[in-house]
Amino acid sequence: MSSPSGQKPALKTPGSGQTRFQVTEVTELGPATSGERIAAGTDGTVGTTGSKVPAGGEESKGRFSVVKFVEGTEASDVAQNGDTVRSTGSHRSSASGHTNISDTHSNTYYLRTFGHNTIDAVPNIDFYRQTEGPLGEKLIRPSLSELHDELDKEPLDEDGFPIGEESTIAEEAAAKEGTKDQAKGGTVKFGWVKGVLVRCMLNIWGVMLFIRMSWIVGQAGIGLTCVIILMATVVTTITGLSTSAIATNGFVRGGGAYYLISRSLGPEFGGSIGLIFAFANAVAVAMYVVGFAETVVEMLNDVDALMTDELNDVRIVGTLTVILLLGISVAGMEWEAKAQIVLLVILLAAIFNYFIGTVIPMESKEPKGFFGYKAAIMMENMSPDFRDGETFFSMFAIFFPAATGILAGANISGDLTDPQSAIPKGTLLAILITGISYVAVTVSTGSCILRDATGDPNDTSSVGDLNCTDAACTLGYDFSICKEGGCKFGLMNDFQVMSLVSAFGPLITAGIFSATLSSALASLVSAPKVFQALCKDNIYPGLHVFAKGYGKNNEPLRGYVLTFCIGLAFILIAELNVIAPIISNFFLASYALINFSVFHASLANSPGWRPSFRYYNKWVSLAGAVLCCAVMFVVNWWAALMTNIIVLALYVYVSYKKPDVNWGSSTQALIYNQALTHSLLLTGVEDHIKNFRPQCLVMTGYPNARPALLHLVNAFTKDVGLMVCGHVRTASRRPNFKEMSLDHARYQRWLMKNRIKAFYTPVFAEDLRHGAQYLLQATGLGRLKPNTLVMGFKNNWSDGEMKDVEMYINIIHDAFDLQHGVVLIRLQEGLDVSHIQDPDELLSSHEKKDAGMKDAVVSINMGGKDSEDGPPSQITSAQNSPLILRGTICIDVLEELEGTKSSAKPLSLTDQRLLEASQQFKKKQGKGTVDVWWLFDDGGLALLIPYLLTNKKKWKDCKIRLFVGGKINRIDHDRRAMAALLSKFRIDFSAIYVLGDINTKPKKHNVLSFEEMIEPYKLKEDDMEQEAAEKLKAEEPWRISDNELELYKAKTNRQIRLNELLKEHSNSAKLIVMSMPLARKGAVSSALYMSWLETLSKDLPPILLVRGNQQSVLTFYS
Repeated sequence: MSSPSGQKPALKTPGSGQTRFQVTEVTELGPATSGERIAAGTDGTVGTTGSKVPAGGEESKGRFSVVKFVEGTEASDVAQNGDTVRSTGSHRSSASGHTNISDTHSNTYYLRTFGHNTIDAVPNIDFYRQTEGPLGEKLIRPSLSELHDELDKEPLDEDGFPIGEESTIAEEAAAKEGTKDQAKGGTVKFGWVKGVLVRCMLNIWGVMLFIRMSWIVGQAGIGLTCVIILMATVVTTITGLSTSAIATNGFVRGGGAYYLISRSLGPEFGGSIGLIFAFANAVAVAMYVVGFAETVVEMLNDVDALMTDELNDVRIVGTLTVILLLGISVAGMEWEAKAQIVLLVILLAAIFNYFIGTVIPMESKEPKGFFGYKAAIMMENMSPDFRDGETFFSMFAIFFPAATGILAGANISGDLTDPQSAIPKGTLLAILITGISYVAVTVSTGSCILRDATGDPNDTSSVGDLNCTDAACTLGYDFSICKEGGCKFGLMNDFQVMSLVSAFGPLITAGIFSATLSSALASLVSAPKVFQALCKDNIYPGLHVFAKGYGKNNEPLRGYVLTFCIGLAFILIAELNVIAPIISNFFLASYALINFSVFHASLANSPGWRPSFRYYNKWVSLAGAVLCCAVMFVVNWWAALMTNIIVLALYVYVSYKKPDVNWGSSTQALIYNQALTHSLLLTGVEDHIKNFRPQCLVMTGYPNARPALLHLVNAFTKDVGLMVCGHVRTASRRPNFKEMSLDHARYQRWLMKNRIKAFYTPVFAEDLRHGAQYLLQATGLGRLKPNTLVMGFKNNWSDGEMKDVEMYINIIHDAFDLQHGVVLIRLQEGLDVSHIQDPDELLSSHEKKDAGMKDAVVSINMGGKDSEDGPPSQITSAQNSPLILRGTICIDVLEELEGTKSSAKPLSLTDQRLLEASQQFKKKQGKGTVDVWWLFDDGGLALLIPYLLTNKKKWKDCKIRLFVGGKINRIDHDRRAMAALLSKFRIDFSAIYVLGDINTKPKKHNVLSFEEMIEPYKLKEDDMEQEAAEKLKAEEPWRISDNELELYKAKTNRQIRLNELLKEHSNSAKLIVMSMPLARKGAVSSALYMSWLETLSKDLPPILLVRGNQQSVLTFYS
């Protein structure tokens, strides 16, 4: 059957004459907009408004549909509008691992790209958005599985999903949220001038400009005041450059300094700074409002219009002011921005009013020290004249708060149209303009106004006086009486001297009002915005209630109320001299961390650090961070100390809580860099005995399937050596690598959550031995590579198939071939608890839900009854499980995973004991002994493991007892020799026992029991033809020949005898560590070796059979 022209051949659904996937011919249409394209509806048709085109039958519905192109429109243009992509949650994997493709929103997916129909998408910005991105819908490109996997043959339901699958609750909620966001619309956004420049200038131009600048010039002189301004500007400029670099390294959301620091350095630094920065802004509201209220009360006092007394009047005016400011803020950002513009106009008018006044000298102002621009005054005021114990640094401490406020624009980053462009331009330009204005005011006041003046027009002097030594004398005035003190005018004495100089004095007062109110308003807006961002991230769980926003601008009304309450409380205190230095230090701490963030990100050299703002340098940023810290102590040492203590305390708290966030911080990047660097450095150094540490590959299967094995190995490797949880997954069908990857992430999180320092490494293999070989050869990185294989003892070996025993023993041989030590752990109750509780039971609830049906677990037990004692079980998802399995199969269905099973079967006594035993190494061990049977010198591994174990807190009450073999007539000599060796190894022990009767014949009934155990596994070659015996041995190599049994009779008797001695001496030990007997590869059959291990370790407390790789792991040399 040929396909129509222009149409791709259709794939037929098995058993159906209809096509499974069909693409209607893509035709060129008349003029239409991209917005007119609609998806296939439930009627199976598609087209532009008012037209219908067949969609290729019911099967294509929700799967593929026609996309009609505008005449002359390129396919790539269409792709940019999102037609080749689908919304979040648009793909699903079926139970077989195949992929169904659908679009949950528009059902439009199949598109002509580069001239042919494909689901492969062209580059699109919407693929790179985060889910909550406000600038557009989050879209997901086709996954690798959808492009690469075989097409699924499962039919789709009428909604476009595989039959039996529905959209999840999370997806529906996300869809509703997206609709809600779109419905809001009309949010108010600001450009760089209105949003950043204006705010920063208003915040930097504080009341300091009008009432303290002239006094600083009088104290420090023009020269040093310019130096002070320059130093402050250097600090703020470096911080501005750093802020610009971070702000242009990706999309910036609301939260200002908190957002910048937290996304760069992580939640620990961000959470601590965010809280104190929000608090500092809230208290700053009170500072600025009290400054305004004090000015108003002074004016009232001048006209005798006080309401009560000065202090209470400050409280009354301050309270009314902050209520007014709250009203403006709650009215919305648009009203607040308009108020800021009005205040800026007043402030600029006041500044220009001052400069105009400087060029209009008035004779009436001369007695008060103002003469206009005079070279004599400028030269006299050029040098410092510190009085009343003031110094350069005290002047710097007083001025620096006037230079802060550079983050006022960044703090409302969520309300900016383009934060990446607005923050650098607005912040740096504001620093430049305000810096120039401060210098201009400094030079102007220093050139026009004397330091001291009496205000008395009669204090004149003769111009021809030859004894003139100061500028006042040369200008015809004698203010020498001011040296004795008491003068009220001049730079040093009159804080309101700028009002005197200005062309219109009341306008300066209006400027003071404008400066204080604008700064207060900026802080009142900044604090809730930063606090809301902090609460949204849930760094401090109890504060999440303040994360809620209201209205189209997502206004933090609750944050406004909280800020109002904090500000009002400090206004009512009305004593801010103590808190002011701490607030300044809080801002400086934020600046320091912003600078450090840039240095840290540059040092980490992460490919993700690509700021479009290029004018920064990591060393300059580091210098800026150091300068900020130095300035903190210059401003106020005890406030700096308190700030550091508070930041450290919050840092420790957030670190302890470990918030579940991942922002790709530079801390992660630097850790990676350091890990990589140190791993490479390790490879260049040969291993040394002194630095040997057991690095264990533990065959656990799923990490929570064998708790006892996991906890015991973790006890001696934690903070000492590497631990890798190996898991061999076998599948009779195609391996599901995607599922294994998901499991890898989930179980690694489980290990971290349970504070087990280990890596989980699953592999797919055709059988257990091949999987173990892969793990033994490939696990690790450089020197961080396992050197010891740890497995559970195969308790049920005699009940299962002997090929499994052969595989188990061969894994031990493979480990020795690869120069690994081997440790076998045996508990009489067993190790594997996966048949009682499935491996997913201990995972968090949200992970279970995400995993869905895939988490139904099939535990394949390779033996008969007590399969928990076998090798690491092959546990796969339901869809990958073999249909026919030997042994017991235990299936825990989905209801049990979700906790919806109404009734649970009571556990048998055996299972209860197994569960109890599985947790025994998790608890603290009481007083007892760890008995070490060091019979063969394997390099010392059998001695090192118990030493490491008893050094741990849980095992510190256990003492080491050492058992060694010896001759009956040399017991004392051997004991002293062993004690001397242990002393040189610096290993403490409680007793040494030399066993002189190891070679004594074992008891007869024990020998008979052994013979009875191996009877089914004998070759019995004497009862058959030689050829038949050889053939049987070749087919079943595990069988024990009579010749082999006779050859190793002495070794067999030794294992039986050792078990008798173990029961006699170590029956009450907390743990037995014993040298594991070796079997020569190819000479000793698997059944005989397994019988030795069984005989040696049966009916005993927990026992470790240990064999090193015959290389020393202990040394007594320094």
